[in-house]
Amino acid sequence: MKARRTRWWVYLIAAAVGLLAGMGIAYLEETHGLGIAGVPWIASAVMVVVGFIVLYLAWQVHKYTTTDPQKRAQLKPLDPERAVNTLIISKALAIAGALLAGWYGGQILMLYDRFEAPFYRRVVIECIIATIASLIDMVLGIISEGLCQLPPNMGPENPEMIRKRRQKKMASCSNNTTMHAGDAGASSEAGKWSKPCN
Repeated sequence: MKARRTRWWVYLIAAAVGLLAGMGIAYLEETHGLGIAGVPWIASAVMVVVGFIVLYLAWQVHKYTTTDPQKRAQLKPLDPERAVNTLIISKALAIAGALLAGWYGGQILMLYDRFEAPFYRRVVIECIIATIASLIDMVLGIISEGLCQLPPNMGPENPEMIRKRRQKKMASCSNNTTMHAGDAGASSEAGKWSKPCN
């Protein structure tokens, strides 16, 4: 499996979508009083705890992949599926953190001018805390994704591995392209080549 780092603009798009959705929720809150703006305090705490759990899982993957291969034999084997799942969770955490930061940030922008009212003050404070928690999750997700990356001395994308594969292919091509001499005088062709490698 070949996985690429999440591009920076993915976070910007997620934050922008969250911002627009958060502003929409805040507008509905102002006009209809639905009571759906804000977030309970416990949710922000759980978000940060989940972020640190993902960071710990990514650190385990990093520790295993960067250990010397001879010493790695002494460690408990790391299930490749678990490593891939950790990478997926790290990516999801970072993108969700950006989306939720935009979501709560949009609510703050729309409701901040009503900060004097006790209800809106509570909602805005909850959203500020949730935005900080979401940004922490985004940063932890980005760090975790980086920790899941294979070191440069491993993996098929390693420049040294690519060079060796290229040399091996060229060697096999030169061995396969042999010249077959024709019968002397029987043909005007001096010889013909077998099918070349691409």
